[in-house]
Amino acid sequence: MTTKPRIEDTLRDRIMSQPDVILEDTDLMRALVAANERAMGGNVVDLRGIAMDRLEARLGRLEDTHRSVIAAAYENLAGTNQVHRAILRMLDPVDFETFLRDLGGEVAETLRVDVMKLVLESLQSDTDPAVHRLGDVLCVAEPGFIDDYLTGGRGSPPRQVTLRQMEEGSETIYGEAAGWIRSEACLRLDFGRGRLPGMLVMGVEDPHQFSPAQGTDLLTFFAGVFERAMRRWLS
Repeated sequence: MTTKPRIEDTLRDRIMSQPDVILEDTDLMRALVAANERAMGGNVVDLRGIAMDRLEARLGRLEDTHRSVIAAAYENLAGTNQVHRAILRMLDPVDFETFLRDLGGEVAETLRVDVMKLVLESLQSDTDPAVHRLGDVLCVAEPGFIDDYLTGGRGSPPRQVTLRQMEEGSETIYGEAAGWIRSEACLRLDFGRGRLPGMLVMGVEDPHQFSPAQGTDLLTFFAGVFERAMRRWLS
C-alpha cells in the first residue's frame, strides 16, 4: 500500500485536458517547482531551477522597466498636450492687457502652476498705472535683475530654462505668495536686439513639481512661443 495522496480523478482529467492552464499560472508553476526540489532532497542542487529563478528575476526587472517607460511616455504626452493648450489660450487675446491677465489666469491654470509672473526690466520706475493694474502678473525690475536672480550673482551665463526648489520664493517677484512657494520654473526671454530681457516665472507650492533633474524641452518650446508673442506686442 502507498501513503502518497492520490489526486481526484475529476481534477486529474481536467488538468490532462487543459495543461496550458497550469503552465500559464506563475504561482502554480512556482509551487510545483518548489515541491519538486523538496522531493529531490537537500543534497541535490537543481541548476535548472537556479537558472529559472534568475531568468524570472530578470524578467521581473524588465517588466518593471517596461512599465516605467510606458508611464513616462504617457506623462510626457500629457505634458505636451498641456503646453499646447496653454499656448493656444495665450494666442487668443487681441489686446495686451487681456494677454497678461490670461497669463496669470487660464494659462497658469492649464499649466497647473499656482503663480505666474512676467518680469520685465526697465529703466523707468514702476509708477505707470498699467503696472499697478496688472500687478498680479507683471513685475518691473531694474536692469540686470533677471541675470542676477537666475545665477545668484555668480555672473555665469544664465540658461534659458531654470528649474529649482527653494525654502521660499522671492518677495520681489511673488509678493505675499512668496512664503509658500517651494519650487519654480524660470524662463529667460529674449525680446530682440536693443531690448532688455524678460523672465517668465512659474511658482508652485509643490516642492517636487520643478527640480533641476527634470527635462526642459517643453518649457523651452513654450518660452520660444511666448517670446514671439511678446515681440508682437512690443513692436
